[in-house]
Amino acid sequence: MHAHAEAESQKISPQARKVLVAAGIGHFIEWYDVGAYGLLATFLAANFFVSGNPTAALLSTFAVSAIGFVLRPLGGLFFGPLGDRIGRQRTLAIVVLLTSGSTFAMGVLPTYDSVGILAPVLLVVVRMVQGFGAGGETSNAVALLFEHSPRTRRGFMTSWMDGIGFMASVVGSALALVLINVLGNDAMTGWGWRIPFLLALPLGVVGLYIRVKLEDSPEFRELEATGEVAQSPTKEAFRTGSRAMLVLCGVLLLKAIAHWALVSFLPSFLSGDLGFSTSESFTTTTIAIGVTAVAVPVMGALSDRVGRKPMLIAGSAGFVVLTWPAFYLMSLGSVANAIIAMTVLGLLIAVFDGALSAMMAEQFPARIRSGAMAIPYNLVVSAFGGSVPYVATWLVASTGSKLAPSFYVMLLSAVTLTFAVTSIRETAPRRTPVAPEQDAEPVPQP
Repeated sequence: MHAHAEAESQKISPQARKVLVAAGIGHFIEWYDVGAYGLLATFLAANFFVSGNPTAALLSTFAVSAIGFVLRPLGGLFFGPLGDRIGRQRTLAIVVLLTSGSTFAMGVLPTYDSVGILAPVLLVVVRMVQGFGAGGETSNAVALLFEHSPRTRRGFMTSWMDGIGFMASVVGSALALVLINVLGNDAMTGWGWRIPFLLALPLGVVGLYIRVKLEDSPEFRELEATGEVAQSPTKEAFRTGSRAMLVLCGVLLLKAIAHWALVSFLPSFLSGDLGFSTSESFTTTTIAIGVTAVAVPVMGALSDRVGRKPMLIAGSAGFVVLTWPAFYLMSLGSVANAIIAMTVLGLLIAVFDGALSAMMAEQFPARIRSGAMAIPYNLVVSAFGGSVPYVATWLVASTGSKLAPSFYVMLLSAVTLTFAVTSIRETAPRRTPVAPEQDAEPVPQP
């Protein structure tokens, strides 16, 4: 009887699956853009910046990508608490409009040859709007999915966000590569670069339709029913959750730098500094990111069994030990070695990410959950994630060492490892006698 009840409590409901699709679409659009932007960087540089110095133009393109992250903290500060006030579902509907609309807008921007300096200015504006919208995506999507999931399956369910994100990067870069091979460089430089961005509009329309039809989470609906919705969730988050938010900043360093290194910097690093062909670079990146996308939910399920803390420690320790050997292996010039090296880094990300989203959500009660996650998440991603391609490219250029970026990754990984060992308490329900959110939550949870 007890075993049957436990099995029933672990079942994933049709509503939870629907939430996974709805939450995943917004994540897909965000990371689809990252994949496309990274592979199309040279074409964007040719269209939006003065020609003559390809390296300077490429750096400018990566700088614009980083500028897109400037408004993410403000987006998180706005949309995170908004999800705690009006609900995750309504907030996510607004966010998908901004992210898909701004990605589409990139595809219709005029070029430098047409309007001069206005072209890069408009590109910066669009990327900033995109960053503002993206600031509310992750925390609300994770909160909604977390609160719809069985307590003992939350690691598995929330980890799908990262798996979907990685797969979207593959799709975005795959589409870009197919277009490059079919259309050729001249057509891609002229107009073909616009196509991947234009496709964000129909994706956004589908995402908006699904999100509008969703029910909000049981926990938020109960807060509404009892009149316990936080009126000032930001103030409450800083008053009651400031320590947990600070700890998350340290833990999130690795996520920020590892994600954007894998999907934004390493593809151009392989084809630029290491001399791989575009095809070889894409094949290597696709295999590594594809393996990562599949592995993340597996690791999420494992975190439900062994706990969040061991997974976070293993992932961050792995980066401290294996990043330099992986970069060295890539530098040897063999495609096979590069695939092995990138796949190892991708698997370490999967180990870390499998536990991360559920751990973040488990730090806070439902009434402040979205905002309390959004603020540290977007601060760290903005400061360290968006700048990864630029910093890594600059490190190689300024030191003359192709291995220089590995030390940057290792340093931040060591910081995350320190936080994971010393400051994270175990939050997985299977590993704790009482669910952490029940300890912290002032309102009874369903």
